Amino acid sequence: MRVLTLNVLAPAYHGWDRRRRALVAGIRALAPDVIALQEVVDVPDLLGPGWHEVWHSRRGEGGDGAALASRWPIGEVHEIDGRVTPRARDLPWSGTVVAEVRAPEPFLVVHHKPLYRLDGERERELQAVAAARLVETVAPDPDRHVVLLGDFDARPDSASMRFWTGRQSLDAMSVCYHDAWETVHGDEPGHTFTPENPLVQAGGFHLVRGRRIDYVLVRGRPQGPTLQVVSCERALVEPVDGVQASDHYGVVADLVVPERPPGTQGTL
Repeated sequence: MRVLTLNVLAPAYHGWDRRRRALVAGIRALAPDVIALQEVVDVPDLLGPGWHEVWHSRRGEGGDGAALASRWPIGEVHEIDGRVTPRARDLPWSGTVVAEVRAPEPFLVVHHKPLYRLDGERERELQAVAAARLVETVAPDPDRHVVLLGDFDARPDSASMRFWTGRQSLDAMSVCYHDAWETVHGDEPGHTFTPENPLVQAGGFHLVRGRRIDYVLVRGRPQGPTLQVVSCERALVEPVDGVQASDHYGVVADLVVPERPPGTQGTL
């Protein structure tokens, strides 16, 4: 399966009609099976007909929010509110959705959207722990495939991302999700929000150094991820017909069920 996460930048900013065409062309070329969209207003407008949608319950004043779309039917859906502190209410649609995707090999997709503020790591820690606990409640079987997607607004060395990737515990809890980008590219920066992007230069974060804040993660058993990352790349980096699609670059990854699950012995 191919999964994509992409913050499309809300239609209120920087020439939506032109950017919309660039987004449609770029997403169509990538041909994902599952896509997590942030700052989106209308999913069929970007993806066309035939997709199954799950939205975060709340949206911003302009109608923008977070939506998960799948080519396969969607089963049970669970959601938690991410507004864990008064400051976290800066983002009305902050939260986490866990959805069952009824693919030939069924799996869970988690669409996580924490607080965006640079000074909001405390909130992102609380949101990460709450989201991880929700996943463990919905999918206690460690062999069940879980893919975690979204714009996390946190660098890989932040506490919330260190928690997600098994590098530290938070609130007496530890998990280990495997970062698709890191699996393929190691320590390469892979910035997804950077002043090298002209739309970032034109926005309010233009003085902040480039960061990797958009992720595809795969939940692991004690010995490794249940899905193998075949490829992972940034998406919509280059302008489409001269138009930069968004201030974020997306992340697209190809995932497969491994021939040999983690924790099992092979033959020499």
